[in-house]
Amino acid sequence: MTHMNFAPLSRYRGRFAPTPSGPLHFGSLVAALGSYLDARAVGGEWRVRIEDIDPPRCPRGAADTILRQLEAFGLEWDGEVLWQHPRGGAYEDALERLKALGLAYPCSCSRKQWREYAIYPGWCRSGAGNASAPCAWRLRSDRGEHPARFDDRLLGTLAFDPTLLGDVVLKRKDALFAYQLAVVVDDAEQGMTDVVRGVDLLDNTPWQRQLQQALGYPRPSYLHLPLIVADNGQKLSKQNLAPRLADNDRGIRRQLFDALTALDQAPPAELARGTPREQLAWGTAHWSTARLATAPTRPAPQEA
Repeated sequence: MTHMNFAPLSRYRGRFAPTPSGPLHFGSLVAALGSYLDARAVGGEWRVRIEDIDPPRCPRGAADTILRQLEAFGLEWDGEVLWQHPRGGAYEDALERLKALGLAYPCSCSRKQWREYAIYPGWCRSGAGNASAPCAWRLRSDRGEHPARFDDRLLGTLAFDPTLLGDVVLKRKDALFAYQLAVVVDDAEQGMTDVVRGVDLLDNTPWQRQLQQALGYPRPSYLHLPLIVADNGQKLSKQNLAPRLADNDRGIRRQLFDALTALDQAPPAELARGTPREQLAWGTAHWSTARLATAPTRPAPQEA
């Protein structure tokens, strides 16, 4: 087993880490733009990671489409794109360390068995109920910091009781690694200093903080951005059939301007006619998290 050594976090390094389950939509653009501007405004690095850890959810060609969309909107990244699908060895090493620490346990329970509970009740913590059945690996949420406290640059100091969130899956019964473990390992190995993402991932942070502490990883700073919602109040998402981003010059300029507006940056009206390069230069020069309102959602523009 290889133990990675991580240098202290120093120069800003951020990332945009989409799941390639389909093309980017306006909500994706807002998240990407917010993370991009937060990095570029301080002269930091901005990386792209393709979170294709779950192949059944990732149709062929979707990742390439996402990369072309980012390029069309002028969102140029530093370094090489990191792909998750070949990184199972790194995730397995981390899981073995968690097992040795008594923080991960095999679970044979099916969702049907605990469907009457809001969260998994931890029945297998003292041993798998059916040792001959396929097992997932779960994180013990009852060990570690209680409550888990962390600072969000927009929302302030937050506290969550991990036991109310449950024992999250780290490795599934089908042997695929789960998001919570993969994202923590990748952020650490890539030296991410800042995680800028949608507020829908806010309640993932206590699990990730617990994993960072257990594995001896540096803890990045967090900024959770407001979500873009449709007229019916639902989050814009691929599952909800949100329309893909524009692929023509006029639409790209309009949507980039609308994304700056959704991030509360108050761009001047004439900037809507600017090229992506001009709009991003303005956004970088004027980026201010102090302008961000704490309201958790923003309405999608009509054309999005």
